[in-house]
Parts: sequence; structure tokens; C-alpha cells
Amino acid sequence: MATLVFLEHHGSELLKGGLGVLSKAASLGDDVSGIVIGSGVRGLADEAGKFGAARVYVADDAQLEAPLPQPRVDVLAQLVRDKGADSILFANSVLAADTAAGLAARLDAGLNWDLVDIARNDGKLVGTRPALQDSVYVEVGWTSQPRIALFRTGSFDPVASGGAAETEDVPVQLEDFSTGARMVEQAHAESEGPSIEEADVVVAGGRGLGGPENFTLVEGLAKALGGAVGATRAVVDAGWYPYSTQVGQTGKTVSPKLYVACGISGAIQHKVGMQGSGVIVAINKDPNAPIFDFSDLGVVGDVHQIVPKLTELVEQRKGQ
Repeated sequence: MATLVFLEHHGSELLKGGLGVLSKAASLGDDVSGIVIGSGVRGLADEAGKFGAARVYVADDAQLEAPLPQPRVDVLAQLVRDKGADSILFANSVLAADTAAGLAARLDAGLNWDLVDIARNDGKLVGTRPALQDSVYVEVGWTSQPRIALFRTGSFDPVASGGAAETEDVPVQLEDFSTGARMVEQAHAESEGPSIEEADVVVAGGRGLGGPENFTLVEGLAKALGGAVGATRAVVDAGWYPYSTQVGQTGKTVSPKLYVACGISGAIQHKVGMQGSGVIVAINKDPNAPIFDFSDLGVVGDVHQIVPKLTELVEQRKGQ
């Protein structure tokens, strides 16, 4: 079965999410191709081959420089018509979600979203997605082809298989209505270190920090660990920290190797966004906080005392 994976990039790097989906698709034994769309992106094709792509289609055109969904829908729709694909897979992002939805409408195809796994059952492709606030998992399928799937952030880790991919350029022909929108400015949040979706370590703060000025504690620990800073919805709603750092059901889903929760009670809405983390460490002065129920390590105490000491110990260890 032919599978096509949308490989999103930022700058000169393919995003971890797309490479993870590519690795998962390759593990199913399908004929897997990747597609890179943008301007000046031809050099990214070799990277995709290392993660399981048998071939990589490249749409490299100045018209595709801006990260807008409709031109990408045009390229993908034409490629599917010309080459054929039983399944088109996306790792979730704002751009990927818009593109997947537009492609489903264009091809009159079925779209399953928020998937966390995919498998082959009796020859049929079956997806898994959470339901009822992640309290249960359900299996979902498709009744027509092509099948389009959008996977939750962090569902799969990229696994390098060391292969090389055949590269093929694809023509870029955009519909008139797809060129009507243009990007006049792209704002970037001023931050240091990795984004919370890509980071191996996330240190998150909640209302237990007491105020926005105390987020320096979280920032210091995140910097010492080489990680990113996250926040709860309550913190974001209070204006303590930017929305782009929100982890949870209405924010971002993360799956770092280490998640440190500082002053976070552990409401179900927050749990949904970080429960896929490798190791969860919670620091909270309330021994009955729900977050201790699903943490690997819990520290009962004052974050204002524990976090600075922990940061100091990490820095000392790094200096050895």
C-alpha cells in the first residue's frame, strides 16, 4: 500500500513530528514516500531517507516560501492524482491541520484526527485516538480512499534506519484562489532553547508559583536542563506567561523524555497534554494534589525552595 507523509520544516530542519510519523509508517512495511514543500528545501530530502522514506517528493518553488496551507493543498492533491496514494499522514501542527483539512475537502477523502497510533489489522489500516478526555482509547477506520490521518504531537519518536531515498521533483501549479492570501509578516516569539513540542525536557509552572515574577525559577531550571518552559491554562489565562507555552487539552501536547511540573495541581485538562512524557516529576506542597497520582517521582514541598536548589545542583553537576 502506498503511503505519503507530509514533512513540515522550519528553516533548514525537518520537524521531529513528521519524521516520527514517517518512521512509524515505514515500520508497517508499506511503500512509504515523504514530501517536502517550500522554497529552497531540496537539501532536506536526504534527511527524510534516513527515517524510512523510499522516495521523497520535492516541491521547491518561490511561491511556496510562506507557510500557507492552500498552496500545499494544491501540490498534495495533484501529487495524489498523478502518483496515487492510499494514505496521507500528517503530524499535528497549525499548518499541518489546515492542510490536512483542505486536502480532505479537495479529494472528498476521510480524515481522522488526534490519532496517537496506527496499525494494520487483517490488512486494514486502523487508527487509535483518545476519547472522553483521554480516559479511554478507541479504534477508528476509514471507509474510502485516500485515507488522511492527523497524529497528535509526540505520538512517535523518529527512528533513523540509515537508508537513502530516491528524490523526485514535482511540478507546482497553484489554483488562482490559492494565491489570494499572502503573508505580510511572520512573528516569532523571542525565546531561547527548543520549543516545547520538540524539547527533550520541559519544565512547567502552575498557579502554585504564586505570581508571574516567580516564573524565573522555572526558566532557570529549564535553562540548566537544556529544556523548554511550559505553563498551565490557569497561568496563561491570568497573563503570567505566553499562550504559546500552554500545555494541556486546549494548549499543546508534549512528550519529552523528562517533564518537571512545578506548582501544578494536575487537573485532567493538563494531564491530557503531558501524560505521554517519559518521566514525570512533580513538585507541589499539597501531598493530595492529583498530579502525584500519575507522576513517576513526587516531591512534597515549597517550589520556591526546592526549584532553586535543584537548579543549583544541576549546574554543579554540569560544571564537573
